[in-house]
Amino acid sequence: MQLAATGARVTLFEKDEVVGGRTRTLTSPEGYKFDLGPTFFLYPRILREIFTACGADLDDEIELIQLDPQYRLIFEGKPNVTLDATGDLDRMEAAIAAIAPQDAQGVRRFMADNRWKLDAFKPVLEQPFSTAARMLGRDVLGSLPQLRPHLQVDDDLKRYFSDPRIRLAFSFQTKYLGMSPFKCPSMFTILSFLEYEYGVYHPRGGCGAVSDAMARVAERLGVEIKLNTPVDRITFQGRRATGVDVGGQHIPADAVVINGDFAHAVPRLVPDRIRKAWSDRKIERARYSCSTFMLYLGIEGELPQLSHHNVLLAETYQENIRQIEGGVIPAVPSLYVQNPTVTDPSLAPPGHSALYMLVPVPNLRFGADWQKEAKPFRDLAIKRLETLGIHDLESRIRYERVVSPQGWQDDFSVGYGATFNLSHDLMQMLSFRPRNRFNDTEGLYLVGGGTHPGSGLPVIYEGARITTRLIQEDLALAAGKRPAALAPQGANT
Repeated sequence: MQLAATGARVTLFEKDEVVGGRTRTLTSPEGYKFDLGPTFFLYPRILREIFTACGADLDDEIELIQLDPQYRLIFEGKPNVTLDATGDLDRMEAAIAAIAPQDAQGVRRFMADNRWKLDAFKPVLEQPFSTAARMLGRDVLGSLPQLRPHLQVDDDLKRYFSDPRIRLAFSFQTKYLGMSPFKCPSMFTILSFLEYEYGVYHPRGGCGAVSDAMARVAERLGVEIKLNTPVDRITFQGRRATGVDVGGQHIPADAVVINGDFAHAVPRLVPDRIRKAWSDRKIERARYSCSTFMLYLGIEGELPQLSHHNVLLAETYQENIRQIEGGVIPAVPSLYVQNPTVTDPSLAPPGHSALYMLVPVPNLRFGADWQKEAKPFRDLAIKRLETLGIHDLESRIRYERVVSPQGWQDDFSVGYGATFNLSHDLMQMLSFRPRNRFNDTEGLYLVGGGTHPGSGLPVIYEGARITTRLIQEDLALAAGKRPAALAPQGANT
């Protein structure tokens, strides 16, 4: 979208039959629709600015429904404790006071401090880190007192909340990065802040509707989208990318952008001899996020026990994390359950529900045999729903699809099945992460969770803006050019 809007001729080669990668919709023959990966949007400002810069109006293309409550948190125990998280701070303080009275007063202090933190973090999120020296810039060094990178998220939250359950309400969001709140750098407390400050949104039709809208706008701007067209290799003259080979045909290009999963795509498309900074050996030794075990279930009837988003936090949550980091599949796992038909009935046939279940598990670096493990773990995941008051699910399942870590790797080209890409520890961030203008090459660029600034949809979109600006600069495109008025949604083009 952004490159075409500034005058570039763009061809998109997509190996699958639909656009969007992990941000796509799965549709069953019975009429159930599921998000494959991401299930909501937050901080829509970035997405809105991207559409506006391309001459389109986000609200004309997609209906974003703000959720309240944003999600339901269930802290497992004797008894279970439920917290319906909301951006209405008066209600949120009251809900926290019912669980941990002493922590209610920390909510507004947390919000105020993180507004300040986000302002300090924006220069880090919005700029490329093309050299190691860039990390010593005044904006980065000046932000360190607010960002406190030497602390972990849970440690930082202790300044506001004494009850570990309340800290989890403001820290489980590190799972969006595939990381633990006990190891993730404290700058990422802004993830929960963004939810409470700007809201959690459901795009009508699911998150794949956003990818479809992007494709519509891109095509109106002249982008040629070729589906079912995998790229065989990127061609080089020395270190400079000169195009791609596709189905025995060479397609020349002034710039090539890799949008595949980093650990999967780069070793297959870019010769190892070129990649000194990110050689095959370094990619193999890098640190990766956890994986996820997925269940997509078409259910007869409704599920009134569930909110739209539900997070079951096991009583042994911290032990769960240690197990996953050590390569052990949890015996009593935490899980996330999406029940989107309470908001969007279009995702299932009338009177039915489309249920999405995500269970964090180790990535494939630990060697689990998921052909053997998938069936018993699937049964365990469904059994865990009894904790949420659902006891009769098995007899009501009318459609089922499982994606294990092996399935993420084999079916969706996710390296090591690490659903959230390279981990976000301090030595794999900023200049230490694969760079937007890819290290050791010319004319080759990255977008996605495997490059700066990292994973999570708003962050990935910000990374796409960084990469776009670099290409505009390198190809002398008219960065300030505005496209001609576009056809409205649904019009003939």
